[in-house]
Amino acid sequence: MKRVGIIGGGQLAWMMGDAAKKLGVELVVQTPSQDDPAVSIAQETIFAPVDDASATEILATKCDVITFENEFVNLDALSLLAQKGVCFRPRLEALSPLLDKYHQRCYLRDLGLPVPQFFALDELEHLKSKMRYQSFPIVLKSRRHGYDGQGTFIIPDLATLEEKANESVTNKTFSQPLFLLEEFVPFERELAVIAARSVDGEIVSYPVVETQQEQQVCRRVIAPAQITPNQAAEIKAIAHTLLNSLQVVGVFGIELFLTADGKVLVNEIAPRTHNSGHFSLDACETSQFEQHLRAVCGFSLGNPALQCTSAVMVNLLGYENSQSDYQSKRQQLAKIPQAHVHWYGKTESRPGRKLGHVTVLLDNQHRDRLSAIAHTIESIWYPS
Repeated sequence: MKRVGIIGGGQLAWMMGDAAKKLGVELVVQTPSQDDPAVSIAQETIFAPVDDASATEILATKCDVITFENEFVNLDALSLLAQKGVCFRPRLEALSPLLDKYHQRCYLRDLGLPVPQFFALDELEHLKSKMRYQSFPIVLKSRRHGYDGQGTFIIPDLATLEEKANESVTNKTFSQPLFLLEEFVPFERELAVIAARSVDGEIVSYPVVETQQEQQVCRRVIAPAQITPNQAAEIKAIAHTLLNSLQVVGVFGIELFLTADGKVLVNEIAPRTHNSGHFSLDACETSQFEQHLRAVCGFSLGNPALQCTSAVMVNLLGYENSQSDYQSKRQQLAKIPQAHVHWYGKTESRPGRKLGHVTVLLDNQHRDRLSAIAHTIESIWYPS
């Protein structure tokens, strides 16, 4: 029986639980807290921070291969383990150009993939002089450790840029010189695609989806996105180029912009399973979580095709500080026809925290009801 080590014990690792049972795979998790979701599905847990390489060395003795639930890891320390023969999938060389968002942008650009204009800024004074003649709004990003909108700011003018940069340095939100500035893309829609690559180099892509964000956190996912066949083919080609270039083994999430004139731009790469692929648990023959385990275990990849005409996934985000399990609301959500409620078992709610998600599957006649269904879910979940 294969044993897979997972660095990180959040909901992405937790959602691998059912797939592991199906495939006859055991999971060993490295995560800091007993309350983390994946503790409940792991055969064994090592309680340590995800960047604790000494704990990862212990993890390596208990499994055949190690994979990642998040990218907040110490690559330098892990590379010493790789040199000792520890098998990481995806390989550390595939993660290396992606963890710093400026390096990621450079890598994508050098591959010839379409990205927004961007530049790095090393010093605050340089930042101010460079931006004095730049058109606004513009996007200021932390180069490391940003997720769910954290460390990302839409900057309307130079004065706000100076204020935010000073505040960031003071509060150590950023550690200079880790700034990245990007052009603000007035996109028509945000898109995403999940793609997987096997040990043998086989690549499969899931249907391209539309993601809808609020305050830069994913709120809804519509599968499939209503785009042209040419746009879908272009996005699939982007995924193939990226995964082959990095020689990835496993699942990657790729976030994209679709501009008003129909151009596709790559926004960000997540070197792991991704929120935009949660619909696959219920809507696809092979979920992204099963696909990831198949890839890292060296199994053949599964069929990523939709088993329904369309689906809508809505994240259940925290809106208060609470220790409620929201049982009543979850029961109401479960009564929606063709609804599948996934609750991550987190013991504490706080504003913006991902507590669960709901996916509703639809047949051909009801695609036009996707927005109404999303509204129904949100009207049940969020206080009026």
